[in-house]
Amino acid sequence: MKGARTANEASMREAVLEQTREYARARFAPAPFKPGETYIPASGKVFDQREVASLVDAALDFWLTAGRFAEQFETRLARSLGLPHALLANSGSSANLLAVSALTSPALGGRALKPGDEVLTIAATFPTVVNPILQNNLVPVFADISLPTYNVDVEDLRRGLSPKTRAIFIPHTLGNPFDLRAVKALADERDLWLIEDCCDALGARYDGKPVSTFGDLGTFSFYPAHQITTGEGGALVTANARLKKAAESFRDWGRDCWCAPGSDNTCGKRFDWKLGDLPHGYDHKYVYSHAGYNLKATDLQAAVGVVQLDRLEGFVAARSRNFDALRAGLRAFEDRLVLPEATPGSKPSWFGLPLSLREGAGVRREELVSFLEAAKIGTRPLFAGDITKQPYFRGVSYRRTGALENTGRALRDAFWIGVYPGITEDMVVYVLDRFAAFFRSR
Repeated sequence: MKGARTANEASMREAVLEQTREYARARFAPAPFKPGETYIPASGKVFDQREVASLVDAALDFWLTAGRFAEQFETRLARSLGLPHALLANSGSSANLLAVSALTSPALGGRALKPGDEVLTIAATFPTVVNPILQNNLVPVFADISLPTYNVDVEDLRRGLSPKTRAIFIPHTLGNPFDLRAVKALADERDLWLIEDCCDALGARYDGKPVSTFGDLGTFSFYPAHQITTGEGGALVTANARLKKAAESFRDWGRDCWCAPGSDNTCGKRFDWKLGDLPHGYDHKYVYSHAGYNLKATDLQAAVGVVQLDRLEGFVAARSRNFDALRAGLRAFEDRLVLPEATPGSKPSWFGLPLSLREGAGVRREELVSFLEAAKIGTRPLFAGDITKQPYFRGVSYRRTGALENTGRALRDAFWIGVYPGITEDMVVYVLDRFAAFFRSR
C-alpha cells in the first residue's frame, strides 16, 4: 500500500468523504411508512452515511483485496467474542466450508475427518450448513428439531451416534441458541469436533457467553439479511491456533505460507523450506499444504463491517424489541399459532420470528403467507424445511435418526416474519392488524 498521504491529499480526501456523507444523508433518507403500500421485508440492511463514507474511504485506497480494514475487522470481531482468532471470508457459506474443511487437515493427525466419516446435523436448516459436509465427502446424519425453539432435539441427536460419528455441526436457528450445555457435553463425552453455525446469531449469548465460543469453530454471515452486513461476507472464529492455520490455508488457495497480501518472508526463511517432494528452498509463497480455495473478502466489504460492528448492540436490541412486541400481539392467536420460545439459559439475537400453524388450525400455511405477502408483509419458510426433500438431495448418501416428525411439521406448517431494525413501531402495529384480519376472516 502507498505510504503516508501528503497534507494536500489528506485534505482532498476529507472533502470527498464529507461530500459522500452529505450525499448519503440525502440519497438514503428513510421514506415514510404507508400501510399496505410500503413493503415490510423479512430482513434487510440498516445503514447511514457512516457506512457509505467508510466504503468510499476504502475505495480511495484502491487496495482491492484484504487490507487495513479487513485486519481491523478481524481484530475487533475476535476481541468482541473473547477469542484469539477471526478470519474474514467472502460469505457465511464460505465460512462454513472453511470450518468443515479445516477439520480434514492432515495437520490434525488422527483427529482429522476422513471420507465416509459422519457429521451430526439437522435437516431443517439452510443448505450451506449441510453442503460442506457433502463437499468434503462426509456423511450427514440428520436429527430432529424441537418446537417451539426450532433447534436440535438433543436426545434425538444422541440417537444419531454411531462408530463413524466424528463431528457435530448445527446452527443456532434464527438467532436462538441451541442447548449448548447439552450439545457440548455430548461432544466432549465422545471426543467429537463441534462447529457452531452462528450465521443467524451474531450477538446471541448462552449462559452469559457469546455463541461461537463453546465449539471448536464458529461461523458468521454478514449478508445484508443478518445482524450486521458487509454486503457479501462472513467469518470463521476459533480459539484453536492449529484450526485457525488450517482454515486460513484453505481460505487462501491452500497455501502453506501465512504472509498477508502484499507481504513477503514473514517466516524469515522463504527460500529455506523443504516440504513435500519439492526441492529445498522452493519459494514458500508457492507451497500448498491443502486443496484450497480463494475465499477471501475485500477491504471494501470490511470497511462497511467495521462501522456495522459499532452498531451491533443497538441492532440486537432493536431486533429484541420488535420480536417482543410482535410475539406479545400474536398471543391473541395462540389457539391457531405456535409461538416461538427462547432456549432456556439463552439470550437470543433474533434473526426472525418463527411461527407454526397448530394442528387443526383450520387453515394452511400457504393461505396465511399469501395473505401476508399480498398485504406487503414479507415471509420466509424455515429455510430448506427438510433438506432431504430438496431436488438436489436425490442420490445423496445420508442417514436420519428417525421420522424427524417436528422437521416434517416445520416443512409443512412453519414460516417466519421479520424483526430486523428497519421495522418501525408503525409497521409492527400494521403486521398485527393484518394477522387479526386474516384470522377474523376464517
